[in-house]
Amino acid sequence: MEKQPSIGATSPVSGLPAEAVAKAGLPNPESADACVLPVLYRIAALIGGTGDPHAALQTILGELVAFFHATSGSIGLLNPDTGKLEMEIRHGSSPGIEDVALRLGQGITGWVAFHGRPQLVPDVAADPRYIALRPEVRCEMAAPMEAQGQVIGVINLDSDVLGGFTGADLALLVRLTAEATTVVQRLWQFRQLQGKARQLETLITIGQLLVSKLEEQELFDTVTREARQIMSMRLCALYLHDSARGTARLVSVSGPGTPPAGGAGVPPLPKDDLPLEHCLVATVLHTRRQIEFHNVQSPEYADVIDVPRHENLHSLLAAPLLFENEAIGVLGVFTEKPHRFNNDEKRLLGALASLGAVAIQNSRLYTRVFQSEESLRKSERLTTLGLLAAEIAHEIRNPLTVIKLLYGYLNLDFPEDDPRRKDTQVIGEKLDQLEAIVTRVLSFAKAPASLHSRWSVAEIIEDTIVLIRLKLAQGKIHLHFPPPAQPFIIDGHKGQLQQVMLNLLLNSMQVMPDGGDITIRCAAADRGGVPVVIIDIADAGRGIPEAIRGRIFDSFLTGRPDGTGLGLAIVERILRSHHGDIAVLNTSPQGTTMRVTLPLARP
Repeated sequence: MEKQPSIGATSPVSGLPAEAVAKAGLPNPESADACVLPVLYRIAALIGGTGDPHAALQTILGELVAFFHATSGSIGLLNPDTGKLEMEIRHGSSPGIEDVALRLGQGITGWVAFHGRPQLVPDVAADPRYIALRPEVRCEMAAPMEAQGQVIGVINLDSDVLGGFTGADLALLVRLTAEATTVVQRLWQFRQLQGKARQLETLITIGQLLVSKLEEQELFDTVTREARQIMSMRLCALYLHDSARGTARLVSVSGPGTPPAGGAGVPPLPKDDLPLEHCLVATVLHTRRQIEFHNVQSPEYADVIDVPRHENLHSLLAAPLLFENEAIGVLGVFTEKPHRFNNDEKRLLGALASLGAVAIQNSRLYTRVFQSEESLRKSERLTTLGLLAAEIAHEIRNPLTVIKLLYGYLNLDFPEDDPRRKDTQVIGEKLDQLEAIVTRVLSFAKAPASLHSRWSVAEIIEDTIVLIRLKLAQGKIHLHFPPPAQPFIIDGHKGQLQQVMLNLLLNSMQVMPDGGDITIRCAAADRGGVPVVIIDIADAGRGIPEAIRGRIFDSFLTGRPDGTGLGLAIVERILRSHHGDIAVLNTSPQGTTMRVTLPLARP
């Protein structure tokens, strides 16, 4: 075999290996530069001339074939998934060799890729490494494409002339290959940056989309659909984790056919609760880390029950859905061919899993808030009924007392054999029974003193804000509550006082459908010698209609089609039972301020 030229020692002028310059027989080093500079310039200009790396490789190969008067050539790139050198670009190749893929070390080109050294073969027939793809080839040279110390591909040129390339040609090919590699790397990086920019934009869009999904199944389907599309995967699946029961459930799948089932005995994906000990995703849940499975169809995964058995699904990348360090589920993407997931794909799936986890928790919290709100509404209705019952009982008790007294004064005493004696006894018993009923109603409506205790006003307000924080965010409402300068302690029923604050805040939110600001301020005051705390709640709504301003605390009066007219009436009754009061401090089209007054607890 012909000894290959060393490319370590170079001419200080031309940049070519010294041995290559000598073998080329060039009169001076400047001649080599003069002939190669136009090609270098045209290759370097591709960075600004095209954004397509494939088109750039095609142009580069065309330039090299023309420059070296080659009859054919190719550019092979290493596939990280298969570890093979695949022919990406060809020039002058024979038909039928479009899908050539060489193992590292196979053929001259594979040898160059494996060893990372250029090769010149003046007579391919004398080299046992040569693989004949075109019978006319007599001479071949190849140079590795290296980036950051790693071979990423090989540029190969063929000549139909025996000894058609020289050592000087190989040295020039090495130099041009280095420039071509730099150009292609820059184009790949530019394309990656463009792709990441699109992914970031898509992630933001997905995040906004997920926040608006409150119905759980719709949310699950959106997560899997968007994840599959942005990652260009065959299938995406979402599993939820039930830590109490130790199970996982597949709640959504997205993919063509979702997935292909039936035919060839392929079962559909499982829909029931699956024990974690038989699930592949259990490893992800336990470690709380992304895990890559190269081929889920291999025999080692035969016993798992949570992945599909289909010939078009091979590699799986699964990421945990973490919320406050708790794994609430797993998001997995499947490829249709064996694939090694790169860092960008892992980071992207991790971001999607994080968005999904937040959106799922957001949906669950919204559900709890709506359930709490519905419970409060029911409690409001029951409170109203109780207050109405108390009013009715109170109104009945007075005339009932009079009737009972007058009946006693009648002193109706009939003989024992007179039927009217029995009637008077029945009337007396029924009057006593009515009095007992009225007493029980009044006792039930009155809040037991044992439920009253000392509370911080700031704590009551802050706890109420927590209840509606998600509703505030949904309504684009900013609530401002500067901490009071001093602690205000009151004696009361915390649940009832929270109901007061909740009703007032919900009313303020309902008059600001497009969002706005609500401000709560506390201050000390004196009311007839009694120290009190004043709580002002100011909104930026449209104000109270003038027609009902004087009657807003009346029962069943409302300015909304869907209102009951009970909220402010209940607020007023609760505050009066706490020896407090409520009033409209001011109202206008620019907003309304409600003022709540409560006596401070005695030291």
